[in-house]
Amino acid sequence: MNFIFISPHFPHTYWEFCDRLKKNGVNTLGIADAPYEALSPEVRNSLTEYYKVDNLENYDQVYRAVAFFAFKYGKIDWIESNNEYWLEQDARLRTDFHVTTGLQSNEITAIKEKSEMKKYYHLGNIPTARQLKAADGLFKAVDFAATVGYPLIAKPDIGVGAGGTHKIHNNEELSNFYETVAEVNNYVIEEFITGDICSYDAIVNSLGQPLFESMTVWPPSIMDIVNKRLDLSYYVDKTIPDSLRSIGRRTVEAFNVRSRFVHLEFFRLDSDRDGLGNVGDFVALEVNMRPAGGYTPDMIDYAHSTDVYKIWADMVCYDKSQEASAYQHSGRNALSLPWRQEYYCAFASRRDVYDYVHSDDEVRQRYGDRMVMCERMPEILSGAMGNQMFTVKLDEYSDVEEFVKFVHDKR
Repeated sequence: MNFIFISPHFPHTYWEFCDRLKKNGVNTLGIADAPYEALSPEVRNSLTEYYKVDNLENYDQVYRAVAFFAFKYGKIDWIESNNEYWLEQDARLRTDFHVTTGLQSNEITAIKEKSEMKKYYHLGNIPTARQLKAADGLFKAVDFAATVGYPLIAKPDIGVGAGGTHKIHNNEELSNFYETVAEVNNYVIEEFITGDICSYDAIVNSLGQPLFESMTVWPPSIMDIVNKRLDLSYYVDKTIPDSLRSIGRRTVEAFNVRSRFVHLEFFRLDSDRDGLGNVGDFVALEVNMRPAGGYTPDMIDYAHSTDVYKIWADMVCYDKSQEASAYQHSGRNALSLPWRQEYYCAFASRRDVYDYVHSDDEVRQRYGDRMVMCERMPEILSGAMGNQMFTVKLDEYSDVEEFVKFVHDKR
């Protein structure tokens, strides 16, 4: 099998996807714009061959790199980055090289545009926030606000994270949004829903069946964390509620997901909401056809005593995985696997601009061997995720709360 992995060096743990593929006997072929000598030993050792381009954004250069690998190794079986930024380019490359093991160019709109996602949610009868395209104009937006109530959330139709997001509290702010925001017609406006954000993180085989499922709980407003420079914490739960498992699988079916690692986001309502559900119900936010960002795949591993990089590589190679810590599909019996210890895996980060009660060393000393990751965040991620992160493996949710408080307490 010939597998081309786009940008195997970033995020910096993604070499592990390549490593597991190579261990499965795959020709793992990397394309990126970093000099070979700048790649870590882990990245270099995980690849059969590496092709440097001057700029990954230059499609002609990347196309030529794929063509070189096809000439040298034969038919390309997979092209993938597992990275939101490159999903559209991945799809274009697959289409141009007739690689059928992934999304094609004509399928990318449904997972890139928030307005298109809504259509699939409705087809699957999956509750989701009501939405209006900003291009429909200010008058319709005012009518929309009168129907759903303030506040509203305006965000780019295509985008990831909190970049460019606006919270609108009244008609005056709505009018100001239309007057001042560049490319306003490329935005969507949604009713504001409150509650935790819970992600359904799953590895899905070619039949749309989950080989592995997990839940990560995120803070209610990433937008405020970015815009107000707040501290970030989140955690991977040791279990996944049946209600999230159910709506996650229905979403996989509605979007016809096949052979992917997915990160599907839902609100867990903190109050009853007419037309959407009651407290504790899950409401769709958005789909991401790639793993959760940052170090979350590693956190999932620590929480479930597993190896999601191997599960994913086994899915690619065999369409199944004995490494999976859980597997259950509607109408099928759960696969009986050896018992594994489950934990909460919690992340908390700090920003250099604040003065914290406990020093970094005190955090490390307090959590000792329960700490599984402790490092500086890459500058490109620090705006959302802070400068210094700590990640621990804990037994109880109360331990998670205590950990976050200990890390974030300020003078």
